[in-house]
Amino acid sequence: MTSYAPPTDWPTDERTARAVQDELRTRVVLDEPGPVPGQGHVTGVDVAYDDERDIVAAAVVVLDAATLDVVEEATAVGTVAFPYVPGLLAFREIPTVLAALSELTADPGLVVCDGYGIAHPRRFGLASHLGVLTGLPTLGVAKNPFTFSYEPPAAPRGSASPLLEGAEEVGRALRTREDVKPVFVSVGHRVSLATACAQTLALTPRYRLPESTRRADALCRSALRRAVGA
Repeated sequence: MTSYAPPTDWPTDERTARAVQDELRTRVVLDEPGPVPGQGHVTGVDVAYDDERDIVAAAVVVLDAATLDVVEEATAVGTVAFPYVPGLLAFREIPTVLAALSELTADPGLVVCDGYGIAHPRRFGLASHLGVLTGLPTLGVAKNPFTFSYEPPAAPRGSASPLLEGAEEVGRALRTREDVKPVFVSVGHRVSLATACAQTLALTPRYRLPESTRRADALCRSALRRAVGA
């Protein structure tokens, strides 16, 4: 487990962070299909907080995309780098996530974030932000639709419906288990929406949430418990 301090030039106020978002958003790549499901590596990313102590723990878990076996994992613990502001949560999480990613020796391949990509009020959620900074293909799989609307997809696994802001499709509600609440998939960087949904289905053979997210969630919570205990 790595301890990490945010960079000294990391934004610390809302105005500066929004300016950074505006600049980086122009670098999001939306015209690449992305990695083929079941090939290479898929890396799950998640974070856990101790709000009383302003501690954040990040975990990254690299899976073999064909077998979903763990190839490598890493964690990092740091201080929260930014205040809580809706729409700017990536600024709280990314420094510690980057520290965890830097510990990997394996190629991360596709990165799957527990959150949003372009399904974001400013079209630049955590998955897009992380993708632009690292150059890696990324997507977001969220547990709820944030502020967007959707029609419930049909009951069978694999059914999907558009996630909308007005007439704009920003992602899809995707049924990963029959008759179970859908997850909400959006493009982050260098992945098409069709590929993002196919990757999500490949990562959910048994549960509603991707194996990448489930394992990263357990690991970051364990890392936070160790850090708080220490």
